[in-house]
Amino acid sequence: MGFFKRSKKKDGWLTVTFQRDGVCAGRVRRVRDAKAVVELSSFYPSKASLSAESLERVHKDLKAANFSFGTMLSGGEYQMLTVDAPNVPQDELKTAVRWRLKDMLDFHVDDATIDVLDIPVDPNAPSRAHSMFAIAARNALIQSRQGLFAEAKIDLNVIDIPEMAQRNISALLETEGRGLAMLSFDADGGLLTITYNGELYLSRRIDVTLQQLLEPDTDKQQTCFDKITLELQRSLDHFDRQFNYVNVIKLLLAPTGAQGLHEYLAANLYMPVEAMGLEDVFDLSKAPALLDVEQQQRFFLTLGAALRHEEVVL
Repeated sequence: MGFFKRSKKKDGWLTVTFQRDGVCAGRVRRVRDAKAVVELSSFYPSKASLSAESLERVHKDLKAANFSFGTMLSGGEYQMLTVDAPNVPQDELKTAVRWRLKDMLDFHVDDATIDVLDIPVDPNAPSRAHSMFAIAARNALIQSRQGLFAEAKIDLNVIDIPEMAQRNISALLETEGRGLAMLSFDADGGLLTITYNGELYLSRRIDVTLQQLLEPDTDKQQTCFDKITLELQRSLDHFDRQFNYVNVIKLLLAPTGAQGLHEYLAANLYMPVEAMGLEDVFDLSKAPALLDVEQQQRFFLTLGAALRHEEVVL
C-alpha cells in the first residue's frame, strides 16, 4: 500500500491515529455550503497505543465494520522531501522519483514505500522549474502498520501523513486568491504548512514539542518562542522567494493551550497572526467536548485526516 489511496466503501471514513498516550478515532461529514459535521471523536487511553487490542476495542465500541478505515503516520515515521519533477509519463513517475531519492534518504531506497504529491506551477510562468513532494517510509513500517490492522480484523484503506491532514483544514479557511500559513504542535514538534487554492506548497518541521511549549519555566518557554519565531521567519522568507506569486495573507495558529504564544508571534512576525479553533472549521454540535482547547489540540490532525477522505458532499 502506498499513501493517499481511495476506498469504494459507501458509508464514510473512520480515521484512527496513534498518539503516545492512546488512540484517537474521528469521523466527519461534509455538508454543502456549511461546516463539516464532526460525527465522532473518541479517545482510548493506552500505554501501548500501537496494539491490535486497542484497535479491536475501537472497532467493537464504534460498530465500525461498515466504514472505510484510514490512519496516519507520526512525524518521525517518514521523510518528506522536495524534488524536481521528472519529465516522464505519469506511469513512470514514481520510478523516476525513486531514482532521485536514492542518495537523499537515511535508509536504502529499495526499502522504501514512496508516494508523490505535485506542487502546482506558476500559471503565469509555466516554464519555471516544477517541483513535487516525495514521501518515503520504510517498507517494514508500512507492512507492520498494515499487519496491526489485519490482526484486529480491520481493512485498512488509507495511510496518510500530518501535512495532508493540516492541508485539509487550511484549505477550508483560505481567502480566495490568497495563500494561508498554518502552524500546529503535537508530541512530534511543530508543523508549518502553506496552502494556496487548496494545494500544499510548503511544509516545514519545527523542533519544538507541545510539551516544551507548555513548560512552566518561563525562561525555557521563552527560548522555545524565540526558536519558533526564527524558524517561521526563515521559512516565510524562503517561501516568498520561491513562490513570489502567492500572497500569504496570514498565519493561523492551531490550538495548543500554550499561554502567550499567539501574542508573542503576533508581536514578532511581519504578517498577521490569528489563533484558530476547530469551531472555525467544523460543526461541533455533536461533539461538544471538542470546545475544550486540550481536546482540540488532541484531535486537530485526526479530524483533518478524516476531512480529506470524505468524497461525497450532501
